[in-house]
Amino acid sequence: MSRFDIGVWMFAGTLVVIALRMPVAGAMLLVGGAGYAAINGWMPLLSTLKTMTYSKFASNTLAVLPLFLLMGEFATQGGMNSRLFRAARAWFGHWRGGLAMATIGGCAAFGAICGSSLATAATMCKVALPEMRAAGYSPSLATGTLAAGGTLGILIPPSIILVIYAIYTEQSVGALFVAAVIPGLIATIQYMIVVGLYARLVPGACPSIAPAPWKERLVATRGAWPIAAV
Repeated sequence: MSRFDIGVWMFAGTLVVIALRMPVAGAMLLVGGAGYAAINGWMPLLSTLKTMTYSKFASNTLAVLPLFLLMGEFATQGGMNSRLFRAARAWFGHWRGGLAMATIGGCAAFGAICGSSLATAATMCKVALPEMRAAGYSPSLATGTLAAGGTLGILIPPSIILVIYAIYTEQSVGALFVAAVIPGLIATIQYMIVVGLYARLVPGACPSIAPAPWKERLVATRGAWPIAAV
């Protein structure tokens, strides 16, 4: 059997294993290992697993990836996500579509802590989704805002995907982080503009709420200072 044939069978096998509800990472590991063994043999596979596992775990650069996620978990347990959303809501909530804009802003700020899209979306969902539902926002707008805002987690530094990209392309991690700041801010502003346009076109999807008093705005902003410090 040629390598091309093995690749085709491995691709089909990956889809089958994923359809059986095995996690994607486990499915790729299982099928990829079987394909490597079919081409090179079992002993080279075991040798590669031994050396590659050690080299990846011993990499100082890759060590920052779980630390980003750990920092995001600390931020969640410390209530930073709630403070971020309250601060953004105090300033933008009275605009039409303001809660959705506040969610985008909260996702951008939280993404600057953890560097993961999944963690950003899941964390902000716990805070923002109940608020938008209670305010009468349409489910499609609420969930779409969270899905779009979650993508800012891998764009705004520190970003896990930028670290991985820098490793495999032998680029400077710091330079990539600096280069991603402006695109991240542009994406955040564009998401807010889209939400504002949608709110004008479909007013019933996002009812207006009463503006927060200035005292509440200042208190909420002061409560979000740990994020700026981090």
